Amino acid sequence: MVSEKKIEDVKKVAGELKKYPVIGLLDMFKLPSKQLQEMRDKLKGKAKIKMVRKSILKRAMEGVEKKGIKELEMKIQNQPALLFSDADPFELARIIESSKSFGSAKEGDIAPKDIVVKAGKTNLRAGPVIGELQRIKIPAGVEGENIVIKEDAVVAKEGEIIEKNVADVLMKLGVEPIEISLNLLAVWDQGVVYPKDILFIPLERYENDIRLAYQNAFNLSINMGFLTRETFPLLLSKAYREAMGLAGEIGLVTKETVGGLIAKAHSQMLALKEKTPETHELSEGKEAGPEKKVEEEKHADKKSESKKEG
Repeated sequence: MVSEKKIEDVKKVAGELKKYPVIGLLDMFKLPSKQLQEMRDKLKGKAKIKMVRKSILKRAMEGVEKKGIKELEMKIQNQPALLFSDADPFELARIIESSKSFGSAKEGDIAPKDIVVKAGKTNLRAGPVIGELQRIKIPAGVEGENIVIKEDAVVAKEGEIIEKNVADVLMKLGVEPIEISLNLLAVWDQGVVYPKDILFIPLERYENDIRLAYQNAFNLSINMGFLTRETFPLLLSKAYREAMGLAGEIGLVTKETVGGLIAKAHSQMLALKEKTPETHELSEGKEAGPEKKVEEEKHADKKSESKKEG
């Protein structure tokens, strides 16, 4: 039988789920109490965090008739908590993102990215610890009294579970690879559920995407001749250039084209002149005029008669 306290807890959670226009779903698994308190302070006046047991939360959500709330319920993980607010979901995500800190890795943690131990001198004194480094494939040696890392070494790849010996060595080296922050899984905002991968997209990316979308839309409008306030001047200019080009090709005379047509005719005339000889320059090898032709024929006849007499 369900206890009275559990029923009361379900009612309280359901009441707050109905009250707030923005509901965030958190996973508090392995979040240190110090960081939780810091996040409460950061969100003060913007949102409040309520720890809630998974079974209570699911029962409360089942009793709330809000569009999309079932989608939010499906994202519950590990140790859930709720974030109640009336602020913009993306503003809340930015506050959380800016409050990240880093801490030591513990056995069983998941590497958020490749964990690299950088080459260089360490604060570790020469001794048995050098064997610990070498066992997790960190090339180490001794210079003077201290241990040195000879070259960069990846001790855990992104997504891998961190083993105890790796966690111990990282702690001794002072490497803090684990991001500590509120794990905001999703936010329900008046019927729309925004998942984590959308909430934490940098603002710069949104700006770049909008700029690129505008440019693509503008280019498409120009190519298809779609008239808008932005494309009209460019399309008008393009149409004028094309009309002038066509008029020039077909020799259509207008007050706009006459100058270009005259210039074109003049240049064609000059090109033709270079290829055609002038009539007054006829000389050797060229056809003679009619009078000269008659004289040449008379001279030829006289030469023929003298040969016969001889």
